[in-house]
Amino acid sequence: MAAAIDWHAQAKGLEFRSQAFIGGKYVAAASGETFENISPIDGKVLARVASCDREDIDRAVMAGRAAFNKGTWANAAPKQRKRTLQKLAELIVKHADELALLETLDMGKPIGFARSVDLNSVAETVRWYAEAIDKVYDEIAPTAKNALGLITREPLGVVAAVVPWNFPLLMAAWKFGPALAAGNSLVLKPAEQSPLSAIRVAELAAEAGIPEGVFNVVPGFGETAGQAIGRHMDIDAVAFTGSTEVGKYFLKYSGESNMKIVSLECGGKTPNIVFADAPNLDGAAQGAASGIFFNSGQVCVAASRLLIEERIHDEFVEKVKNIAANFQPGDPLATGTMMGSMVDRSQMDRVLSYVEKGRKDGATLTVGGKQARKDTGGYYVEPTIFDNVANDMTIAREEIFGPVLSTITFKDMDDAIRIANDTIYGLQASLWTNDLTKAHKVARALRAGTVLVNNVDGGGIEMPFGGYKQSGFGRDKSLHALEKYTQLKSTYITFG
Repeated sequence: MAAAIDWHAQAKGLEFRSQAFIGGKYVAAASGETFENISPIDGKVLARVASCDREDIDRAVMAGRAAFNKGTWANAAPKQRKRTLQKLAELIVKHADELALLETLDMGKPIGFARSVDLNSVAETVRWYAEAIDKVYDEIAPTAKNALGLITREPLGVVAAVVPWNFPLLMAAWKFGPALAAGNSLVLKPAEQSPLSAIRVAELAAEAGIPEGVFNVVPGFGETAGQAIGRHMDIDAVAFTGSTEVGKYFLKYSGESNMKIVSLECGGKTPNIVFADAPNLDGAAQGAASGIFFNSGQVCVAASRLLIEERIHDEFVEKVKNIAANFQPGDPLATGTMMGSMVDRSQMDRVLSYVEKGRKDGATLTVGGKQARKDTGGYYVEPTIFDNVANDMTIAREEIFGPVLSTITFKDMDDAIRIANDTIYGLQASLWTNDLTKAHKVARALRAGTVLVNNVDGGGIEMPFGGYKQSGFGRDKSLHALEKYTQLKSTYITFG
C-alpha cells in the first residue's frame, strides 16, 4: 500500500507559476501590475499574480488569431489533435497531485476531493474530447442526383473561456476540451481567486505539443480582463460560467462589440424534492446533506432548497441534521476533511449575511450559522440548516453559494412541482421517489436542464449540462458541447 501523502509538507515545497501565458511562454502583465493571491485556508498570501488588462487580452487574442490563421492546430489532421490532447490528459494525470494541491491552497476545498474527484474528472474530460475528435462526422444532405449538399462543422477561430473559482480547472476543462478538439485557439481567464492551476496547466499544454498561441491564459479581474474579453472585436465566442449577474454583462458586451457568440452557465437554486415514498430515506438524507455541503456549498447546482413531503418532514429533517455534523469545517490539507473553507473573506461575509436575512425573515435556524475555525485566519462557515422556510423568503430565492440549506414543506406532487419551478433559475433539480410513474411526471414538469432521480450528483462527461431560464443557455459536457465551438457550413455543388 502506498504511503499517505503529507500534503502540508508538499505545500511547503510547491512552486507557483504566477505570470500570464501568451504565445507559448510566460510573460508579465504589460502594465507590470500584480495582485495578491490569498489562500482561504489561513488568509496568507500564496503569490503575486499578473494582473492582466486590455493590452494583455489584445496580445493573447493576436497570438490566438495568428496561430489559427497559420492552421498548425486548426487544420491539423484529426488524429494529430487527438494524440496531442491525449498527451495533455496524460500530463494532467502525471501532475495531478501538484494541480490538486494548487486548487486546495487557492480556494480551500478538501484535498481528498480535489485529488480524487476534480483532477480525475479534468483528465477524463480532456481524454474524452480527444477520443471524440476522429469520431464525429459531417453530413451529406439529400439532393437530386446532379447535386451534392455538404454540411460541415468548422472551428470558430479564437474562443475565450471565462471560468469560476469553485472548480477552477474542471470548469476550464469543460470548455478548453471541446474548444481545442474542434480546432480553435483559446484565451482562458481564470477567476482572480483561483488562477494557479490554470496558469500551470498552460505549461503542460505546451509540453503536450499544443502549438504556440493556441492555449493562452490571462489571469485578472472581471471588470478589467473579463470586460476586455467581452468587448473584444476579434474574439469569436465567449464561454462563461459564473453568476447570472455577470453573465448578463457578457450579453451586453457582445451586442456592443462584434456580436460574438456567447454561451452562459449561470446561477442555480436547485430544488431537492423528497417524497414520502422515497426508496431509502437514510440515503435521501445523505444525498440532501452532501448536495448542499459538498465544496462548502460553493456549487452552482447545490441542492439548497430541500422540499419535503409534510408527513415525513420532522423525521427527515432530523436525519439531515444528524448527518450535517459530519461536515464540520476542517483542515483542507487533511485527507479526511469533508468540508473546507469559503473561497475568500468576502464570500464568507456574504454567506453569513444571508444567515442573518434568514433569521430576520422568520425562518428557524436549527444548525450552524456561524463562522468556524477563526483561530486559523481562514474563512470557514459551519454547515447551516434553516427550517420552516417559505419559498418567497430571500434565502429561498437568491443563490447564496455557501453551506446553507432551506427546508420547505409541500403537500402533494403538484404542490412540489409548483414550489420547485417558482424560481428564476433552472439549472438542476433532484427528486426522490419509488414510484416510476411519479418520477417521469415530475421530471417532465420540472423546468431544469438536468433532473436527477434518487440522487443529487448523477451523470458523467457523456451527459450535457446547462440551464433553463436565468441559469443560462448552451451546454457543457457531451458531444453537444462541440456545437458551441463550431460553425455549420452548407456547401451545395451542382454538376452534369
